[in-house]
Amino acid sequence: MSLSLQSAPRLHGVDHTARPTWKLRETVHFYRDILGLPLVHAITAKGWGREKEQHADFLHFFFDSGNESTIAFFYYIGTEQPPELVVPRGYMAMANHTAWRVESETELLSWQKRLEEHGVRVSQSVTHEVIESIYFRDPNFYPLEISRTLRDVEQPDAIDASLTLETAMQLEDTGRWSNIEQLWRAKAEHVIAHQELHPA
Repeated sequence: MSLSLQSAPRLHGVDHTARPTWKLRETVHFYRDILGLPLVHAITAKGWGREKEQHADFLHFFFDSGNESTIAFFYYIGTEQPPELVVPRGYMAMANHTAWRVESETELLSWQKRLEEHGVRVSQSVTHEVIESIYFRDPNFYPLEISRTLRDVEQPDAIDASLTLETAMQLEDTGRWSNIEQLWRAKAEHVIAHQELHPA
């Protein structure tokens, strides 16, 4: 274990995530009535912030998203959505998303059916190594995901992840990294070195 991991105080899970919304009614309907997340808390406040910034009065409301975590939204009263906060399209924008877990294929298919019945456009299921997922967007166009686990993540996965990221960071430092084949070739050398240090 690295020194940074040994000395770090422990984090006990995600408390909440938060995003702004300019679609109050649609957001409440989607998360409370379609996804079935209980509305558990709301803060109402006068604006605050930097001395020279005119901070709008706002609502900050929270939905129970499971496992003692919440998903929250800010609604800034009387404001318009700034162009820089409009959610972009494209696969890179999909990387910024929230994902929920279900326990079975049946549950995943049930969610796909429920969302489609409520007029939500849902992707086909996508399998990527250890999970199977469906993707969709909320009324604010924020990307969302529901996934099921296909197998447990075990110690060999952690070793592989460490070798992958160490290799990737070294390639990034070169400034000449342009494709995944470079990673595969360079990682092979790290795998061989790891096997020599840790023979079976």
